Amino acid sequence: MTRSIRIGIDTGGTFTDVVAFDEVSGELVTTKTPSTPADPAEGFLAGIDKVLALLGRGAADVDAVSHGTTVATNQLLEGKVERLGFITTEGYEAMLEIARQSVPDGYGNSYFWVKPDRIVPRDLVKGVGGRLDHTGAEVRPFDTEGAREVARWFRGRGITTLAVCFLHSYAGPSHEEAMREVLAEEHPEAVVSLSSQVLREYREYERAMTTLVDAAVKPRLSAYVARITERLRAHGERAVPFYVMKSNGGVLSAEEVVHQPITTVLSGPAAGALGAALIARVAGFDRVLTSDGGGTSTDVSVVVDGEPTLTTEGSVGAYPSKIPMIDVVTVGAGGGSIAWLSPEGTLKVGPHSAGADPGPLCYARGGRDVTITDAHVVLGRIPPHLLGGEIPLDVEAARAGVEALADRLGLSPEACATGVLEISAWNQANALRQVTVKRGLDVRDFTLTTFGGSGSLLLCRLMDVLGIATVLVPPDPGNVSAFGLLTVDVKNDYVQTHVRLAEQLAAADVARVLDELGVRAARALRGEGFEEAEHRFVRTADLRYFGQAFEVRVAVPEGPVGQETLDEVARRFHAEHRALYGYDFAGDPTQQVEWVNLRVSGIGPIRRPEIRRHPVPDPPPGPPVETGRRPVCFEAGDGYVDTPVHQRTDLAPGTVVTGPAFVSRRSSAPRCRCTPASQPGSTSTSTWS
Repeated sequence: MTRSIRIGIDTGGTFTDVVAFDEVSGELVTTKTPSTPADPAEGFLAGIDKVLALLGRGAADVDAVSHGTTVATNQLLEGKVERLGFITTEGYEAMLEIARQSVPDGYGNSYFWVKPDRIVPRDLVKGVGGRLDHTGAEVRPFDTEGAREVARWFRGRGITTLAVCFLHSYAGPSHEEAMREVLAEEHPEAVVSLSSQVLREYREYERAMTTLVDAAVKPRLSAYVARITERLRAHGERAVPFYVMKSNGGVLSAEEVVHQPITTVLSGPAAGALGAALIARVAGFDRVLTSDGGGTSTDVSVVVDGEPTLTTEGSVGAYPSKIPMIDVVTVGAGGGSIAWLSPEGTLKVGPHSAGADPGPLCYARGGRDVTITDAHVVLGRIPPHLLGGEIPLDVEAARAGVEALADRLGLSPEACATGVLEISAWNQANALRQVTVKRGLDVRDFTLTTFGGSGSLLLCRLMDVLGIATVLVPPDPGNVSAFGLLTVDVKNDYVQTHVRLAEQLAAADVARVLDELGVRAARALRGEGFEEAEHRFVRTADLRYFGQAFEVRVAVPEGPVGQETLDEVARRFHAEHRALYGYDFAGDPTQQVEWVNLRVSGIGPIRRPEIRRHPVPDPPPGPPVETGRRPVCFEAGDGYVDTPVHQRTDLAPGTVVTGPAFVSRRSSAPRCRCTPASQPGSTSTSTWS
């Protein structure tokens, strides 16, 4: 039998989600297994074994594995950054302290703001002589002897992770490459990241921080990928191609991703957004909000015309990372998010999470804090087990914890649990507003797509809060991120700063830079095994009005670059600026357009699983069949309501479910599908694909 099984694995804070696709038969199988935070590789391999057993196949049948990992993300969010060294241009050692003047919450919230601790303390920053100008021309020669002294200094102090960011190295890498050669001779055990390889884009602080983040996560991610690769080889007869999800919406081979570790910082959320976007497009929705609720957090993003929006202004925790990434906003509102009391005695939820170990109280693994999952269990919104009975839940432990918290608040247990979920719903709603209202978009113009293990539990409340009319819940919602890993292409991004006023810009120069970036992208695709005929390239440019601080990215048309190409890019810039900010200066000769960055993405396409369509029968199906009933509390004042339970797999296309009702599926947390009991007979609008 030929190798035909492609597997997608998304490791979350609580569960590891697995999807297997048989390219010959078209069969798609999904499953879950508990995550293993102490060693994520254990949960990873357990997931492979489990899904292959469901298929009745073996490791020898696996053609490729794609993986969404939170190793880099969690390391940064938890602040577990080991000692780093930073090497920069002599005289600019205080770059990280100066940083930027922006204040996170505005000046109105406090009389002063203390900048957070730097990723590298001041005493581990060293300068090296030499200087390039903004064109890449050498102003002062590289100080080789000074570089050797710096290398020996770090070696003597046992600092083995180093980031190098010299002034204007985006325009020319010669001095940074010379520094790397010195480090290879004087400090060969050092792990080194160069800004000219990580981000060839101007703005020294952001480039330095991005390079430092790359260096910080490189040792741990490299060790993790190496461990997974080794165990995959031990599982099969030969080396299985192993890909890792990148933040930009593509995947990269394990061999290459260890050289670009920063590209994985939003690996899992990016896969979920892409999977949901594809499902929504097939279902007929092109303006979609995605809400991926997991065990630790909820990740939200915007999909317009079938594609998630991209940004280079993202951050992970306290660390800005100016790399192309799907524009995802994360809020600490997952199933394991902890409910706690502030010093003032008010109820708070998240961002701290109980994770998979010890997990919520109902997991009976030693957890001591009430979580969102415990609140759902107490209210009857989750059955007393998960995964169809594989994981029994301790309902009494959850109730005891909620009762203790309720006593401290002077509330009934039902009011306390309802309050926990209400805070969680508003946290999620505010995250959705961040990716819409704060970007000039009306949230009511979008369809909400909820997925993840806990993503759909609060969908009805989100509809009320946000005024959204329609929600799409994909099939197997708990595995959408893992499914997304099977839908993404290999993708590499390349950027070159090229600052010019439009009137001074030469089409030949733009063509030259784009061609150079295209050559680099093609070389990478060939290294990934793609033939020339398969290569696809996407060209974009960052433009702004002269004097602005931030740019707008627009597409560069295909084909040869001439003056008409530059004019078309400028036209697109004016239109996009108006769409984003409500105005533009098209036709105003006093406002000049400035080009800032040129970008090329090299894409190697893969075969995507086909999403099956299910037409609505004529005549439409009758009322749904109940598979059981159980008491569920929707409103604390109304108590528990005897609620019918429906299995989603039993609901034919076109079925109308009238609330209060409960729809459940084995692969995810159940979804409450009802309006408050005070409105009997009403039906919330939702769509199943």
